[in-house]
Amino acid sequence: MSALFPALADPSDRPALRFGADVLTYEELARAAGALAGRIGAARRVAVWATPTARTAVAVVGALLAGVPAVPLNPRTGERELTHILGDSAPDAVLAGPADALPAGLAGLPRIDVDLAASGEAAAPVDPESPALIVYTSGTTGPPKGVLLSRRAVAASLDALAGAWSWTADDVLVHALPLFHVHGLVLGILGPLRRGGEVRHLGSFSVDGVTEELENGGTMLFGVPTMYHRLAEALDGDARLGEALAGARLLVSGSAALPVHDHERIAAATGRTVVERYGMTETLMNTSVLPGGDPRPGTVGPPLAGVDLRLVDEDGSVLEKLDGETVGEVQVRGPNLFSGYLNRPEATAAAFDGDWFRTGDMAVREADGAVRLVGRKATDLIKSGGYKIGAGEIENALLDHPGVREAAVTGEPDPDLGERIVAWVVPQDGEKPPAEADLADHVAGLLAPHKRPRVVRYLDALPRNDMGKVLKKALPTAG
Repeated sequence: MSALFPALADPSDRPALRFGADVLTYEELARAAGALAGRIGAARRVAVWATPTARTAVAVVGALLAGVPAVPLNPRTGERELTHILGDSAPDAVLAGPADALPAGLAGLPRIDVDLAASGEAAAPVDPESPALIVYTSGTTGPPKGVLLSRRAVAASLDALAGAWSWTADDVLVHALPLFHVHGLVLGILGPLRRGGEVRHLGSFSVDGVTEELENGGTMLFGVPTMYHRLAEALDGDARLGEALAGARLLVSGSAALPVHDHERIAAATGRTVVERYGMTETLMNTSVLPGGDPRPGTVGPPLAGVDLRLVDEDGSVLEKLDGETVGEVQVRGPNLFSGYLNRPEATAAAFDGDWFRTGDMAVREADGAVRLVGRKATDLIKSGGYKIGAGEIENALLDHPGVREAAVTGEPDPDLGERIVAWVVPQDGEKPPAEADLADHVAGLLAPHKRPRVVRYLDALPRNDMGKVLKKALPTAG
């Protein structure tokens, strides 16, 4: 069996997966995934129609057991993007649930339906550098790129998290994340299976679903800020939810920054702090706040074991200051890194500075080495009045204002300042939004005067992707 999943080498009747009515023990998972592995062993690559179901989990595990790279497909992907991904990755087949209705773009691929009741065995590949997954980026700066994630990278990242979080076979993970990206699939499905523990997927997020699973043995919860915001909103009138969250061993948020006020609301109601971690498709996980320490809202913690991290200035010099103010680009190296972009050697070479991967994320480091992200280099670094300012810290300050529900910050050309700070605000009360001057003073009081927004534009909602990240390029071009 695959070294990625020691618990499948000697399978037992311990629960492994639960997706609603579909429940598989390790023995049942080994049989179903083994049978599928036997059917696809000759394939070069396979696509997986990644619905939030047990069949998706079995499909990916089966591909890993067969040593065949899996290409997770977002079921909501548009026709043009799907055509690009299929042409770039050239899978030999698509794995799907028998009831899944596949789009016309997949009609030319042989379809293999995943049978949860099938039985078979599979031999394991042994090369840790062989690709496990090809996960496509979101394509915000061009066509999506296929990120080659090796078995080595997956194992190294999951083991580093296990060390940081004391993650064991006794843990029961609850989540409702999509299964076509790193957070939901690698951390949320492969993570528990590597530990020999259990994962319970809700199918879709709901406060009641989280409450019920945590009340009935769930020990860990993975979510994104949108989910935790909804939990924080519900806590005021839901004592059961508060008790359920208080009983969890670990609450983890990722994929975007969790606003400080949501941290504080959850901690005040439950006594539990939400742990934030930082990663991306190309690097898997880089840092994490360590459970059990002092609350660290706004930071993503120190580097994980095996991960080297540095901040680099625009001129390429390494920034040594741990002052919480000096902004630089995050670069990382370690066994968690991807092997390259599929069919894109030039893009792979451009992504590295020697053996350091250029993340494109901007951050500062605190005195103890903890990382505080301030935004993306391409969209969130604002150069105003001679200062380098990260949009993320201004967004957090705006969210601390009682009249602000959502906030995004961008820069736009200014003849005097170079760039002026623009705040895009969704008010709590659309009929009575907070005044522009009030918001500017609020930010200046929390941060510094040069970080205050010079323009405020009000919206009914911010454009977001499936993971809840704000799509700044989709913001209106005029206020």
